[in-house]
Amino acid sequence: MSSTHRRMRRGCVAVAAASLILTPAVAGSAYGAPSTQGQTVSAAPVPPPSPDGTAQFPQLTPAVAAQLDAAIRKVMRETQVPGVVAGLWAPGKGSYVKAFGVADKATGAPMRTDVYTRIGSETKTFTVTALLRLVDQGKIGLDDPIGTYITGVPNGDRITLRELAGMRSGLFNYSEDDDFDQALESGPNRIYTPQQLLDYSFKHPVQFAPDEKFEYSNTNLVLLGLVVEKVTGRPLHDVIRQEVWEPAGLRHTLFPTDASFPEPHAQGYTDQSSSGKIVDSTDWNPSWAWAAGAMISDLQDLRSWARTLATGTLLTPKTQAERLKTVTIGIPGDGYGLGIFNVQGWLGHNGSLPGYEVLAVYLPQAQATMVLLLNTDVLHNGQEPSTLFGEAVTRIVTPDHVYPGHKQSPPKAG
Repeated sequence: MSSTHRRMRRGCVAVAAASLILTPAVAGSAYGAPSTQGQTVSAAPVPPPSPDGTAQFPQLTPAVAAQLDAAIRKVMRETQVPGVVAGLWAPGKGSYVKAFGVADKATGAPMRTDVYTRIGSETKTFTVTALLRLVDQGKIGLDDPIGTYITGVPNGDRITLRELAGMRSGLFNYSEDDDFDQALESGPNRIYTPQQLLDYSFKHPVQFAPDEKFEYSNTNLVLLGLVVEKVTGRPLHDVIRQEVWEPAGLRHTLFPTDASFPEPHAQGYTDQSSSGKIVDSTDWNPSWAWAAGAMISDLQDLRSWARTLATGTLLTPKTQAERLKTVTIGIPGDGYGLGIFNVQGWLGHNGSLPGYEVLAVYLPQAQATMVLLLNTDVLHNGQEPSTLFGEAVTRIVTPDHVYPGHKQSPPKAG
């Protein structure tokens, strides 16, 4: 399998828990996403914070900061990631915000903490939140069949909106399709419509019956984006702006409708199979990811969003509780809900798009937030670099909640 095809299978996937979803491309059965058939779907309520809100989280002293510096630099050397921005915040314990490496390998310009970045599958959290806001408004129901809103979907009379948001639809992931892979690599600036993306998926048979098991699929989010548009009568990017990031108080988040990228931003680097080289993918058009991965944000907005997402401040308590019902995947302590994962207690999502990776997660027990931004998505020994950084940081600050806390499986050919 080509490196580009592997990455496109990941696509905007991004649930970085090793055996949870991404190993290494977590978006398809070829990588053996564990079946959840026979497992129960259990509620995963947010644990209450400790009385002082800082359980098992160290004071971010200069000594701890030095440990974090050393750990991040070690992972950078091993993975050859050009640039990283790391942020940690916990009440009463201080903060740690630092940029490492370079934003541009050609000029040597240093990485900055105020860069905009492409957030890949973190976009899914915004799309699903927009959908859940419609649930709270009584305009849709989570157990409505997708066929009620969108025609031509295989099993559309059986697959529910809940199953789409929870990655249990059985629909083929369009970013695993060989023709899609070839088209994207040969024309990374091509503009795709949502229907074109669905066409790549729907030419394949369904992978399993609805709700039979978990399998990550970007197709699910394209369909949910179309539902949001149909019910509201507005473009998805407008709905997410008006119903999600503006109410959340985000000021540096956007949903581009072209390849535009506000300054300042780092150059993004990815591996391309046709040349066998690392290439600059900064200005590749993200339309192919749309509702599953096209958005842009920055460190401080992602810090705020991680807490908003995990605590459900934009949703009713009932709907947030539905969101946090997870299917256990991999090892105990890892699960996926409705556009959100729970990895060893850290709630949130990650994102991977050619040239960029992000991780934005919140640990309720300590009211702690961790955000990582990278300007590459090149795998290291089959592992997402953002996962490796997340593991290195959490081993220092939350040893009882290490992200992801276990080794990833080696990639499989095919």
